[in-house]
Amino acid sequence: MKNFLKTLKERYEAFKAENPKVRIREAAKQLGVSEAELVACGIGETAIRLEGDFREMLKDVPSLGYVMALTRNDHVVHERKGIYEQVSFDNHVGLVLGEDIDLRLFMIHWAFGFAVNENERLSLQFFDKSGEAVHKIYLNEKSNRDAFGALVEKYRAADPYAPMEISPYAAPEVPQPDENIDITGFQKAWLNMKDTHEFFGMLRKYKVSRTQGLRLAPEGYAWEISVEQVKQVFHSVSKKECPVMIFVGNRGCIQIHTGLVHNIVQTGGWFNVLDPEFNMHLKDEAIASAWVVRKPTEDGIVTGIELYDADGQNIILMFGKRKPGIPEQQLWRDIITQEVRAMYV
Repeated sequence: MKNFLKTLKERYEAFKAENPKVRIREAAKQLGVSEAELVACGIGETAIRLEGDFREMLKDVPSLGYVMALTRNDHVVHERKGIYEQVSFDNHVGLVLGEDIDLRLFMIHWAFGFAVNENERLSLQFFDKSGEAVHKIYLNEKSNRDAFGALVEKYRAADPYAPMEISPYAAPEVPQPDENIDITGFQKAWLNMKDTHEFFGMLRKYKVSRTQGLRLAPEGYAWEISVEQVKQVFHSVSKKECPVMIFVGNRGCIQIHTGLVHNIVQTGGWFNVLDPEFNMHLKDEAIASAWVVRKPTEDGIVTGIELYDADGQNIILMFGKRKPGIPEQQLWRDIITQEVRAMYV
């Protein structure tokens, strides 16, 4: 392992010299390795390998105080500042339910962890078995650096060069043909939903992929919109100060921003929210389809914007701010109606 990392580090240093602006995630792809392996190249200098139960480690993260949580997938980065609060686990599923940091954690996918020091910018970085980042926690000027040092020492790996068994995930299953699906049963189940969380179980029951399910939805419950319409929704919720919920996730973590968005900026191929406590960076050219989706609940219809890439993988989910037991905001519905000319039934 040590010799492999030494050789990889030389390759990585040469790559950075020629491509100083390429970020580590993209560098890993171009070098044909994982991001976790590139981070591991810094062991002894910029990185400390961590070991132990990551659930217990996350329970210690509140000691760091005010930090920045970062969760991303291939097409969008979600950054939220705040304090980790109410950290809890039920077996391998975890929750962080702070006012600002709001996470859903799927710990079965958390395989590797590191403490990283990039020019005095301290972070905890976690990766799945394929070496892809699932979640990162960055310190800032308000964070407790002494608590960070104590946490790192508590979970420092005894053997930092122990083998990292990087193994890719299987490719997603190819959706079955529409004609093999009980479309009538699927649509009836959709109309009978009592909670939005039933949606994923319904897709599994009828063996339907996400975008396939949207195509086969009951009439008036899902329809495609343009990327420009999605952007206009963001501008409208900003202008009208409509609080929203923005979900971004990967296999190991879903991160949620609940609140307002203000400063919306297009820079090159990225559509951004650049607010003091919340940043989002969306690669708009990766959006293959965008949908308005309506789901019945005991509190009435819940309306969302859902974005997907060319492989049918979800990029982002957006809803009006709401909590169980409270109907959807009329302001959010009005914005959707206005911006995508939707008709509610």
